[in-house]
Amino acid sequence: MTSDGTDGTKGFDLARLLAERGGERYDLHTRHLNHQLPRMLRTIGFDKVYERAEGAYFWDAEGRDYLDMLAGFGVMGVGRHHPVVRKALHDVLDASLADLTRFDCQPLPGLLAEKLLSYTPHLDRVFFGNSGTEAVETALKFARYATGRPRVLYCDHAFHGLTTGSLSVNGETGFRDGFAPLLPDTAIPLGDLDALERELRRGDVAAFVVEPIQGKGVHEPPPGFLRAAQDLLRRHKALLIADEVQTGIGRTGDFYAYQHEEGVEPDLVCVAKALSGGYVPVGATLGKDWIFKKVYSSMDRVLVHSASFGSNAQAMAAGLAVLSVMEDEELVANARHTGELLRSRLAALVGKYELLHDVRGRGLMIGIEFGRPRSLGLRGRWTMLQAARKGLFAQMVVVPLLQKHRILTQVSGDHLEVIKLIPPLTIGEPEVDRFVAAFTAVMDDAHGGGGLMWDFGRTLVKQSLQAGKG
Repeated sequence: MTSDGTDGTKGFDLARLLAERGGERYDLHTRHLNHQLPRMLRTIGFDKVYERAEGAYFWDAEGRDYLDMLAGFGVMGVGRHHPVVRKALHDVLDASLADLTRFDCQPLPGLLAEKLLSYTPHLDRVFFGNSGTEAVETALKFARYATGRPRVLYCDHAFHGLTTGSLSVNGETGFRDGFAPLLPDTAIPLGDLDALERELRRGDVAAFVVEPIQGKGVHEPPPGFLRAAQDLLRRHKALLIADEVQTGIGRTGDFYAYQHEEGVEPDLVCVAKALSGGYVPVGATLGKDWIFKKVYSSMDRVLVHSASFGSNAQAMAAGLAVLSVMEDEELVANARHTGELLRSRLAALVGKYELLHDVRGRGLMIGIEFGRPRSLGLRGRWTMLQAARKGLFAQMVVVPLLQKHRILTQVSGDHLEVIKLIPPLTIGEPEVDRFVAAFTAVMDDAHGGGGLMWDFGRTLVKQSLQAGKG
């Protein structure tokens, strides 16, 4: 033992560091990171301590399991710590590759690009970045440069990321407020072809960026909208950008969500999240050959758009392993089958519970929407919550799902009475059974005479009224 009380051991020991300091996790965040995160988690009783995770489950120190129906907002598409992805990362580290020299061409980026493009045969090239918002930023830059036009159209309530370019095509004002000036882009209602054509007639539109299924609220455009929008865009020499950051890589029961509609072939496609395997951040922008060749038009422009950590070996290995798992375990088909099973069983409850208004979505991307009840007693309680803050009832459902039933979910967006389910694509009938049983129990409580859930609602009302004071 040395004079300073340590054992004199030098070097970095991760296990020891976590053993010694892991218990400080919430205090460390309060002091050094976003201080509102631990405050929010404590307010709603989400300040859990998870010890380990695997597949679609977490475990706490007491060995209790928690079903993950959130998948890290879609990042954990193949589940947590998938052995194939783990092995790929161990292998790439052990290979000691000459990575990121910046002046050579390593094989892994080319192999991952080739594999991704096999799912999008109408596209030709890929740019690798580090996140979904970076994939969208790339698409915005490429579309503007390739068309020589300044403006991009997007949809009301869209979410495309939070960096300045992608924020400019973000349809939620809560994210945009206070960050102006943004780029001169224009929102249209989802599914409104007349509004799209009206904007295109101005002649300055580079592209229309759209989520095939909106993440905020889980809203789909009307049938045929994407194909009709594509036809309008081509007529006006503008591009179609499909943001598949959350909906892509099998989430909706097809490899890409735009593939649900026959004949849709976007000019640029953005992916990220699940491609990472939950380990190494990666984003990809897929596009047509002529777009890339216009951006990278000469050797002088070879680095006109690049990313310091883009195409790194660990991310590329993770992506290749994820796509292998998707094929070997037939996870796209599983998302389609299991998602339909879950959606249909939840939809069957709509007539039973007056607070439950709609169940919608595709594959394993499902929105559960709540609304104003008919009966007088429930209506009074509902009105109390709505007067304080829209979205509190959905939060009231989320909390007992975790506290009583050990199932992690979350609301689909601020001020929305919608819970979004985006579990790992590996779940099956046992997880469907567990979720439906728990959700039914929570709905029984909400509609019954018991006051525990509504007592928590009153607590949320108080917290909402005090919001912004701390």
